[in-house]
Amino acid sequence: MAKKCVLAYSGGLDTSVILGWLMDQGYEVHAVYADLGQPCDDREAIRKKAENIGAASVRFLDLKEELCRDFAFPIIQWQAKYEGVYLLGTSIARPLISKKILEVAKEVGATAYAHGATGKGNDQCRFQLAAEALCPDVEMIVPWRIDAFRKQFPGRTEMIQYCEKNNIPVKVSLAKPYSSDENCLHISYEAGKLEDLSVNGLELVDFGMCVKPQDAPDKPEEVTVEFESGVPVAVNGQKMSAYEVVSALNKIGGRNGVGIIDMVENRFVGMKSRGVYEAPGITILYDAHRYIEQLTMERELMHLRDRLAPEVAELVYYGFWYGAKMDALLAFIKEAQKPVTGKVSLKLYKGNIILNGRESVNSLYDEGIATMEGGDAYNQDDATGFLRIEGLPYRVAGRVRPRS
Repeated sequence: MAKKCVLAYSGGLDTSVILGWLMDQGYEVHAVYADLGQPCDDREAIRKKAENIGAASVRFLDLKEELCRDFAFPIIQWQAKYEGVYLLGTSIARPLISKKILEVAKEVGATAYAHGATGKGNDQCRFQLAAEALCPDVEMIVPWRIDAFRKQFPGRTEMIQYCEKNNIPVKVSLAKPYSSDENCLHISYEAGKLEDLSVNGLELVDFGMCVKPQDAPDKPEEVTVEFESGVPVAVNGQKMSAYEVVSALNKIGGRNGVGIIDMVENRFVGMKSRGVYEAPGITILYDAHRYIEQLTMERELMHLRDRLAPEVAELVYYGFWYGAKMDALLAFIKEAQKPVTGKVSLKLYKGNIILNGRESVNSLYDEGIATMEGGDAYNQDDATGFLRIEGLPYRVAGRVRPRS
């Protein structure tokens, strides 16, 4: 009897080749497509392709709502950005994919879990660390880390030629060999001509969610976002589910050229790599969320969160979602976000996000205290004693160790 294997199947170049290769190795392969709201995928074509290649079964799992609600929104609440820029769109999705694929594996009686991530990248870490945390005895099959597979397919050129020879349709070509990852949070682009740092990524890439900023409308577009305890719940006054919020903001932000970045990042495995990303919806959410926090979060709590945010970004980027440290941090942010309720108005213009207005029933902003005009809500005489106390150690140190 053939060993059973579940394959994280995207329908792209790598996993289409891997599906056939696994069958050649004697596996009964069950292909699992995680529907994360990939904006450019033809799902029916992907299903037919897997069936035509010979998959024992093809599962489509609708994970859009769970991805946004339980994975993306907590990370937005953390204001976590890897190396200060990357919004973690791919990283966030991987632990969810692993969890759901392992549920399918249990259902079909598979003991092996295969994916198409390379031995050079981050995704192999995210898939495997999540899988081992959830199912310690799982057998991981990673063809790109197997010598025989690499000899047969030393690069993307050979894989493209293999697909052309076997009538397997894929979106890439020898002319534009991008490696892209899509979900409702973002689309990433890497490989091919993007590996040349002298190439302008904005000019080269055919974006799937955004227009290029210079092609966006010449008039700003206003959008309002409402939050309840740090969770976005409405866009332009209309209550929405988590996925609906992201989807609506993707359309609004995308047509205004919002959320495109081009960066060289430090991968978990040690190398630097270049990626181009588009993430219109969550770019808007990060900004809108921060504006409401500025009204509603106490200073020391916000500063503590900000010091921890890079740590959270690293945990997500590296793949340590299902660990005790991440569990504790997710519990922390849920508590910290309780007062973050309010509405923010933004104007979007050619890739820019401009604050238009904000309000909250939990606002800690007191105009009577903050005003530069006259008034007695704040007694400026109090600052004298405050600064004498704060300055005490400086005065002592200054006498003992005078500075030149």
